[in-house]
Amino acid sequence: MSYLRTFLPWIVFAVIPSGDWQWGALAALVGAVGIIAQEKRSGAGFDALVIEVGSAVFFAILAAIAFADPHSGVHDYSAVLSSGTLAVIAGLSLAVGRPFTLGIAKRTTPRELWGLKPFIRVNVVITSVWTAAFALTAVVLAVLAHAGSAHSTPATVVQIAGFVVPMLFTVRYVAHVQAKAQAAGQVAR
Repeated sequence: MSYLRTFLPWIVFAVIPSGDWQWGALAALVGAVGIIAQEKRSGAGFDALVIEVGSAVFFAILAAIAFADPHSGVHDYSAVLSSGTLAVIAGLSLAVGRPFTLGIAKRTTPRELWGLKPFIRVNVVITSVWTAAFALTAVVLAVLAHAGSAHSTPATVVQIAGFVVPMLFTVRYVAHVQAKAQAAGQVAR
């Protein structure tokens, strides 16, 4: 459920009709800021809000462009830019040694496991899959946009798959790692 909340602004932007992209960007910005405020009030650190903060910055810029020029060429590539931005955020979190999924995983994992190498390794793997999914989604969306199908059913399917596939991987991989740890006699949650 944490991943759904994390990516809610992107989902909001994706479901608002593309003809109203400036309002979609503004709604996504409001959603991102609302999530950040809510999470900060509940005690979350910024390490758990990497995607949310990146989302707020992205949608602030996109909303400014969209309201300044609703017919901007950026509109046709907004989905590409969205997925590309997520790939960059996730990739940078890996590059600095702080996979964005660590903060999310810490919400449901006992504190004593946070510094263990297997916990960190699992999050490196999961963040790598999310990064690859975002990058691949951006590439496929760029091809579709270049072909004039930026806001088509295939583009929507690609966007959905770009979130669903890594989400399913995350759930299954965590379950696999937990089962393996329990079988080895280790405590894992």
